[in-house]
Amino acid sequence: MTRRPFLAGNWKMYKTGTEAKKYLGEFKALVGTLSDRDVALGVPAAAIREAADAAGGSGILIGAQNIHFEKEGAFTGEISADMVKDAGASFVILGHSERRQFFGDTDSWVSKKLRAALGASLIPVVCVGESLAQREAGKTNELVESQLKGSLEGLAPDEAGTLVIAYEPVWAIGTGKTATTDQAQEVHLFIRKKLLELLGEKAAAETRILYGGSVKPDNAKALLAQPDIDGALVGGAALKPDSFAAIVKYDG
Repeated sequence: MTRRPFLAGNWKMYKTGTEAKKYLGEFKALVGTLSDRDVALGVPAAAIREAADAAGGSGILIGAQNIHFEKEGAFTGEISADMVKDAGASFVILGHSERRQFFGDTDSWVSKKLRAALGASLIPVVCVGESLAQREAGKTNELVESQLKGSLEGLAPDEAGTLVIAYEPVWAIGTGKTATTDQAQEVHLFIRKKLLELLGEKAAAETRILYGGSVKPDNAKALLAQPDIDGALVGGAALKPDSFAAIVKYDG
């Protein structure tokens, strides 16, 4: 089946609300109205409302980079799914490798955050991926399977309709290194087979799996031509409107 491509930028901790408005003004002019793919930007929480307002009418989805799994409570500095939804977010990135590495996000927490995202009608983009040491030790599949099982624990097949998975080999994030098309396709196919086991045939066939890891305009087309790569989660190259637009407008 043909899955609708999903091209998402992750700004990480870059750009104020004012900078987000300027970026989107330029970006919208570059990409026009693309009707055959989803274009998305994961922005800092403080910039969600201004980014969403600036994206209005363009079809560009604005999302959050993280949420807490509780609806509310004494969690100083945290932000809930309902809060980012109210600010204009339509998706959320969950379990990014930087969240796992620097902030202690576990598979169990990602699972709870997934539940919170679905409860607020946010598209969940769940990230999985191995370190260089794990890849060199031949443990890529073992690690990815463990993260998938833990992060999707308790998810029923009929709840997986909006689920998006992002495979991001940690060794290729911000390093300039990129998995070869064969390496990326191999893991994406493995993920799809695991989705079949975990969630059934429909979810396995329909869930979009994104590649993240030093995606750039010059390698995007080759990666996105692979049969099980349905889009990209773009970091550094998404910080400039022209480079992200070049990725988004790849000729499939």
